[in-house]
Amino acid sequence: MPNLTRPLAHRLFLFALACPLLWAGAPAGAQTAPPMADGGATPAAAPPADQPAPKDQTYALHAQGTLTTQGTPGFAAPYAGPNSLAPSQVKETFDATLYAGIRPWAGGEIWLNPEVDQGFGLSNTLGIAGFTSAEAYKVGKATPYVKLPSLFLRQTIALGGASSAVEAAPNQLGGSQTANRIVLTLGKFSVTQVFDTNAYAHDPRGDFLNWAVIDTGTFDYAANAWGYTFGGAGEWYQGGWTLRAGLFDLSKVPNQPALETGFAQYQVNAEAEHRHSIGGHAGALRLGVYVTRGRLARLSDALAFYQANGFIPPDLAPLRRYTDKWGVQLNAEQEVSSALGLFLRAGWGDGRHEADDFTDIDRTLALGGQLKGQGWGRTADHVGLAAVVNGLSGLHRRFLADGGLGTLVGDGQLPHYGAEWALEAYYDWQVARHVNLTADAQRVTNPGYNPDRGPVNVFALRLHLGV
Repeated sequence: MPNLTRPLAHRLFLFALACPLLWAGAPAGAQTAPPMADGGATPAAAPPADQPAPKDQTYALHAQGTLTTQGTPGFAAPYAGPNSLAPSQVKETFDATLYAGIRPWAGGEIWLNPEVDQGFGLSNTLGIAGFTSAEAYKVGKATPYVKLPSLFLRQTIALGGASSAVEAAPNQLGGSQTANRIVLTLGKFSVTQVFDTNAYAHDPRGDFLNWAVIDTGTFDYAANAWGYTFGGAGEWYQGGWTLRAGLFDLSKVPNQPALETGFAQYQVNAEAEHRHSIGGHAGALRLGVYVTRGRLARLSDALAFYQANGFIPPDLAPLRRYTDKWGVQLNAEQEVSSALGLFLRAGWGDGRHEADDFTDIDRTLALGGQLKGQGWGRTADHVGLAAVVNGLSGLHRRFLADGGLGTLVGDGQLPHYGAEWALEAYYDWQVARHVNLTADAQRVTNPGYNPDRGPVNVFALRLHLGV
């Protein structure tokens, strides 16, 4: 295994240097909330009838820093291709984010999220369809760099109903909101800040790391290589229901940093959510669909090219043309007790096109849960366990077997196909207020859908500071 002592020590030094800045980011007297990967309202208990509703925050500053080190020992790898996972390696990623928000008028919020990133995923984030670290992007750099992933406006329009408190959190000003409301979001942000959320599996800085656990693996949502895009979304909350719809910009070329201009390529999203209570325990069920209109390669065209020429081009640009791609996803969460919560994700993609902006998954099913540490006297700790299975359409299998390269996978050949299975477990330990250390382990069987390689064991340590 490579010696990474000096680079890792350097990243730890950067993290320690950033800590005073992160601590300074908390406004005096501001409410704090558990770390969140993205924005979103976090309802709190409603104030008693004889108490006034909490005063709306007019501004807030939050910050986070996350250092993740992930490695894999040796595993069976009789052959490899351009997108294969290599055995015996250790990689690290680091990011620090500032969440700056103001309330310019009643119901309005403007948020700015500058970020510093550095590091690489295992094998440059290749070799496993449900990749093992959502803290690793498709664009890695050895030296820290600055980007602006999010700048957006959120407008909440009250429609009546009971009023409840909203906790202050990253990308969410504290205050109150009515049960019935319309929420409009416009600007640059992640589609998954609004769609496919889940209370128990959605935050790679605080819970699971696997891509196909924190998001539905078949949800090929519009994004650049860092997971963000321009667009708008509307949400209508009415009683126990929420309806969502959005329009978002695609990347100019699949899985690349640059976004399309003028929405020449775009995606439409829709989602219905129903919130319920079973035995006094909250739960939610979400059904979503997306339709993409963009320049994508059809897998049938790639296979026809192979029949005519004996190979599939590593760059599918000559085969791309305007087409439609779609998929559907189901997402559920259910509190079982004050300590235990369970979740489910399932998805289906059309399986006729190359992956656009996420990963190479046409079928997926994920199950898991999260248990708080109150049973062993560690109320701020929690443990998680999840299993996910990912699959491909028949066309997609033949594409890889003929030497095609996907977004994340492609061993140059696929003599035997097998569904990709992953099991993930983690323990999140609150070292001190605002500081968490997580140990994470994953076992991936048939990485990249290839039974000839693996199984792969992946271990990670994650240090997170958030205020």
